[in-house]
Amino acid sequence: ETDDIDHFGNRRLRTVGELIQNQIRVGMSRMERVVRERMTTQDVEAITPQTLINIRPVVAAIKEFFGTSQLSQFMDQNNPLSGLTHKRRLSALGPGGLSRERAGLEVRDVHPSHYGR
Repeated sequence: ETDDIDHFGNRRLRTVGELIQNQIRVGMSRMERVVRERMTTQDVEAITPQTLINIRPVVAAIKEFFGTSQLSQFMDQNNPLSGLTHKRRLSALGPGGLSRERAGLEVRDVHPSHYGR
Protein backbone atom coordinates (compact mmCIF):
# COMPACT_ATOMS: atom_id res chain seq x y z
CA GLU A 1 0.00 0.00 0.00
CA THR A 2 1.38 3.41 -0.96
CA ASP A 3 1.39 6.40 1.36
CA ASP A 4 -1.26 9.04 0.69
CA ILE A 5 0.48 12.40 0.26
CA ASP A 6 -2.64 14.33 1.35
CA HIS A 7 -3.01 12.44 4.66
CA PHE A 8 -2.22 14.65 7.69
CA GLY A 9 -0.16 11.80 9.13
CA ASN A 10 2.28 12.26 6.24
CA ARG A 11 2.51 16.05 6.47
CA ARG A 12 4.51 18.36 8.66
CA LEU A 13 2.39 21.02 10.34
CA ARG A 14 4.04 24.25 11.42
CA THR A 15 2.31 25.75 14.44
CA VAL A 16 1.82 29.43 15.15
CA GLY A 17 4.48 29.24 17.83
CA GLU A 18 7.01 27.90 15.35
CA LEU A 19 6.21 30.63 12.82
CA ILE A 20 6.55 33.37 15.46
CA GLN A 21 9.76 31.75 16.72
CA ASN A 22 11.21 31.99 13.21
CA GLN A 23 10.29 35.69 13.03
CA ILE A 24 11.84 36.37 16.45
CA ARG A 25 14.98 34.53 15.30
CA VAL A 26 15.18 36.81 12.25
CA GLY A 27 14.76 39.89 14.46
CA MET A 28 17.37 38.68 16.95
CA SER A 29 19.91 38.06 14.19
CA ARG A 30 19.33 41.60 12.88
CA MET A 31 19.74 42.96 16.42
CA GLU A 32 22.93 40.92 16.87
CA ARG A 33 24.37 42.44 13.70
CA VAL A 34 23.62 45.96 14.98
CA VAL A 35 25.15 45.20 18.41
CA ARG A 36 28.33 43.79 16.85
CA GLU A 37 28.62 46.84 14.61
CA ARG A 38 28.17 49.22 17.56
CA MET A 39 30.73 47.30 19.64
CA THR A 40 33.40 47.99 17.03
CA THR A 41 32.61 51.70 16.70
CA GLN A 42 32.08 52.77 20.33
CA ASP A 43 34.62 53.45 23.05
CA VAL A 44 35.19 50.41 25.29
CA GLU A 45 35.06 52.51 28.48
CA ALA A 46 31.73 54.15 27.58
CA ILE A 47 29.84 51.05 26.40
CA THR A 48 26.69 50.17 28.33
CA PRO A 49 23.95 47.67 27.44
CA GLN A 50 21.57 50.58 26.85
CA THR A 51 23.83 52.09 24.21
CA LEU A 52 24.46 48.77 22.46
CA ILE A 53 21.08 47.03 22.39
CA ASN A 54 18.20 48.29 20.29
CA ILE A 55 15.08 46.13 20.32
CA ARG A 56 13.50 47.72 17.23
CA PRO A 57 14.58 44.95 14.78
CA VAL A 58 12.85 42.30 16.91
CA VAL A 59 9.68 44.39 17.25
CA ALA A 60 9.71 45.10 13.51
CA ALA A 61 9.99 41.39 12.66
CA ILE A 62 7.04 40.51 14.92
CA LYS A 63 4.94 43.37 13.54
CA GLU A 64 5.82 42.27 10.02
CA PHE A 65 4.49 38.77 10.74
CA PHE A 66 1.20 39.94 12.24
CA GLY A 67 0.74 42.81 9.80
CA THR A 68 1.73 41.41 6.43
CA SER A 69 1.81 37.60 6.61
CA GLN A 70 -0.91 35.87 4.63
CA LEU A 71 -1.29 33.43 7.54
CA SER A 72 -2.19 36.20 10.01
CA GLN A 73 -5.91 37.02 10.13
CA PHE A 74 -8.39 38.75 12.39
CA MET A 75 -10.23 36.10 14.39
CA ASP A 76 -13.82 35.39 13.41
CA GLN A 77 -15.78 36.14 16.61
CA ASN A 78 -19.38 36.09 15.40
CA ASN A 79 -20.22 33.25 17.76
CA PRO A 80 -18.28 30.69 19.84
CA LEU A 81 -18.47 28.03 17.12
CA SER A 82 -17.07 30.32 14.42
CA GLY A 83 -14.23 31.33 16.76
CA LEU A 84 -13.40 27.68 17.47
CA THR A 85 -13.53 26.84 13.76
CA HIS A 86 -11.21 29.76 12.99
CA LYS A 87 -8.69 28.56 15.60
CA ARG A 88 -8.64 25.04 14.12
CA ARG A 89 -8.14 26.20 10.52
CA LEU A 90 -5.08 24.94 8.63
CA SER A 91 -3.52 26.21 5.44
CA ALA A 92 -1.30 24.46 2.90
CA LEU A 93 -0.39 27.86 1.46
CA GLY A 94 2.01 30.43 2.87
CA PRO A 95 5.70 30.53 3.77
CA GLY A 96 7.19 27.05 3.65
CA GLY A 97 4.07 25.67 1.99
CA LEU A 98 2.55 25.63 -1.45
CA SER A 99 2.00 28.63 -3.67
CA ARG A 100 -1.35 29.31 -5.34
CA GLU A 101 0.10 28.32 -8.71
CA ARG A 102 1.41 24.95 -7.45
CA ALA A 103 -1.67 24.03 -5.39
CA GLY A 104 -3.66 21.67 -7.56
CA LEU A 105 -7.22 20.47 -7.12
CA GLU A 106 -6.14 17.39 -5.15
CA VAL A 107 -4.44 19.54 -2.50
CA ARG A 108 -7.51 21.75 -2.12
CA ASP A 109 -9.93 18.84 -1.75
CA VAL A 110 -10.97 17.73 1.73
CA HIS A 111 -9.22 14.50 2.71
CA PRO A 112 -10.88 12.12 5.24
CA SER A 113 -7.92 12.66 7.61
CA HIS A 114 -8.77 16.39 7.73
CA TYR A 115 -11.88 15.71 9.81
CA GLY A 116 -11.52 15.86 13.58
CA ARG A 117 -12.66 13.29 16.09
